[in-house]
Amino acid sequence: MIIKEGKNVPIASWCNNPEEEALKQAYNLSALPFVFRKVCLMPDTHCGYGMPIGGVVATKGVVVPFMVGVDIGCGMCAVKTSLRIEQMSQEIIKRLFGGSKEFHGGIRSYIPVGFNRHSKKQDESLMPERCTKISYPIIEREYESALHQLGTLGGGNHFIEIQKDQDGYIWIMIHSGSRNLGYKVADYYNKLAIFQNDRWYSSVPKENQLAFLPINSEEGSNYLIEMKYCVNFAYANRKLMMENIKKCFLEVIPETTFEEMINIAHNYVAIENHFGSDVWIHRKGATLAREGTMGIIPGSQGSSSYIVKGKGNPESFMSCSHGAGRKMSRTKAQANLNLEEEIKKLDSQGIVHGIRTVKDLDEAAGAYKDIDIVMEEQKDLVEIVTKLSPIAVIKG
Repeated sequence: MIIKEGKNVPIASWCNNPEEEALKQAYNLSALPFVFRKVCLMPDTHCGYGMPIGGVVATKGVVVPFMVGVDIGCGMCAVKTSLRIEQMSQEIIKRLFGGSKEFHGGIRSYIPVGFNRHSKKQDESLMPERCTKISYPIIEREYESALHQLGTLGGGNHFIEIQKDQDGYIWIMIHSGSRNLGYKVADYYNKLAIFQNDRWYSSVPKENQLAFLPINSEEGSNYLIEMKYCVNFAYANRKLMMENIKKCFLEVIPETTFEEMINIAHNYVAIENHFGSDVWIHRKGATLAREGTMGIIPGSQGSSSYIVKGKGNPESFMSCSHGAGRKMSRTKAQANLNLEEEIKKLDSQGIVHGIRTVKDLDEAAGAYKDIDIVMEEQKDLVEIVTKLSPIAVIKG
């Protein structure tokens, strides 16, 4: 950890070389009148909207929608299987990652990716419960659409990956969020916060994209209610995808068994006690790392991922990174990375991947930081339980 000077509070960075734009955003955060104690940057820190991805900030009395982000509840889940690497032949991988006429019934047949969604509504009993005494204005409006999105991957850096651990066992890992439901909630309350801050002549500069809502206001209370629902929806979304992937495995290898699913979110706000105070912890592209908390830190589709256990370091508000983190933007990756070289990197490792055209380079391994450096920078935040290597990946 290195300490950098902020305006009202210091900036504690576990990223040894944070990009300049991310540091500017961290300084803006440190100037907020309601920020508590410090601003924390995890090793995967890179520039985001208002607050860097990989940022952790505690506030008193207010919530800031863009310090959570637009994909509320986005997170990771992982399951260890009874299968060993020797059982994963190329034929089996093709069947699992099929969906074509030749290999009908693969993962792609069960799980829509990108902007696609299910043509039929999913079972409503799989949706998070809503309290009948509470109003959910945006959730109510988007509920029917969300029933079609439940159990879908989404786009961007979301993925389904089959991996092997150091003992040769096969794992399933998913990265996905709350789909359009979370976006609609985030967008609505951020615009509402901007409107209210203008009315209040807020001292927070509008261009910093850090409009806030008081916790004790109706707007702030409603955001927390709908944000929590989106976190639960994102979990239900990952859970349904995992169940459908298990079905695929059982169709190919019926004797497969599965351990309990590990799940952890990285875009949310929650009230927690730190340094003797009850504060609102905003984690944006950062995960909870309380002592003993099981976590997931993925690399890129060409590098290792890690199952970890939190150390409960109070200095990071008991948080850690949510992944390797980008080292170049999507547009820069598409403009600067070499398509043939990126494909060769993955092919040489025998990884089944989705890099086909220049448009796919935004999710190439070369667009991401070195996961081993990221893990070294946060060795005081988490301990490694097991290291996972990619075998096959589906990108959103």
